[in-house]
Amino acid sequence: MTERAPTPAEPEAPPRRSDATRAGILAAARERFAADGYERATIRAIAKDAEIDPSMVMRYYGSKEGLFAAATSADLRMPDFTRVPREEVGQVLVGHFLDLWEDAGVLTALLRVGITNQAGAERMRKIFAEQLLPVAREVCPDPDAAPARAALCAAQLLGLALTRYVLRFPPSAALTREEITAWLAPTLQRYLTAERP
Repeated sequence: MTERAPTPAEPEAPPRRSDATRAGILAAARERFAADGYERATIRAIAKDAEIDPSMVMRYYGSKEGLFAAATSADLRMPDFTRVPREEVGQVLVGHFLDLWEDAGVLTALLRVGITNQAGAERMRKIFAEQLLPVAREVCPDPDAAPARAALCAAQLLGLALTRYVLRFPPSAALTREEITAWLAPTLQRYLTAERP
């Protein structure tokens, strides 16, 4: 019996043109929503930025509302905090958010829109309620206080993001990752795990 030669691995399929079109539309939409706000951003302007016909935007997303929802959809990819030692929760959370913000087209655009626009603010509230609140419930000693604890953490994290990545305050932008962690991690740790005052 002869041994069968291994079959060559299937070549990876090139990305479909529609995937590239969608990605271009979303990138243009994020930029336009961040620059102009929800009300002033138009499908026509977004299509022009993406170098496509406005009908293509409508074909993929149906409406301005659908496009906004897709452009501001953000998965915070929260770590599994059941595997994080309780005394390291603040440090891990700060590091995780620094990674997100520094990688961050979606979150930065959403923060810019949320400052001036009700739809953007609502989107940000939903993301944090669905993704940060469960972390507070997992690690805090009194789950009934989890919403307040998560809100305090969000205030710190969003305040840092606003001053560092959007407004670019020189002292905030100049801080190293290690300095931010040293300042902010103990505060988040206290918010999440200390006994209620």
